Amino acid sequence: MTRPGVIEHEIRVIFGDTDQMGVVYYGNYLRFFESARAHYWRALGRSYQDLVDWDVAMPVVEAQCKYRRPAHYEDLLIVETWVSELRAASLRFSYRILRGETVLADGSTRHAIIGGNGKPKALPPQLRDAIPHVLT
Repeated sequence: MTRPGVIEHEIRVIFGDTDQMGVVYYGNYLRFFESARAHYWRALGRSYQDLVDWDVAMPVVEAQCKYRRPAHYEDLLIVETWVSELRAASLRFSYRILRGETVLADGSTRHAIIGGNGKPKALPPQLRDAIPHVLT
């Protein structure tokens, strides 16, 4: 059972996610973060289309991942996702990837909030209000 504000997303490792050693290629963990982030918005009843409608983009400006244990082909992974920092024109998602009770990786992505002109923009109130309380 996760904490309130944490959204869980299941990912089944496919063969194409693995390298010659049979483990998930390190760069694919960022793809897993992205998939979990999109699931997070859907779980809140929102989508990236809402961002388009509000003239907002959220480019990743920082990403980090700490690899603790390898994942393998056919593993069922749970990616826990939550907003760990919310500022006027940026936010940070945190992630934890598990196989059962074993933590395989954790990390975060920081996103700038920009308008269609590429300039910083405040997070729209509708989106800010949809985000559960910020967890650290």
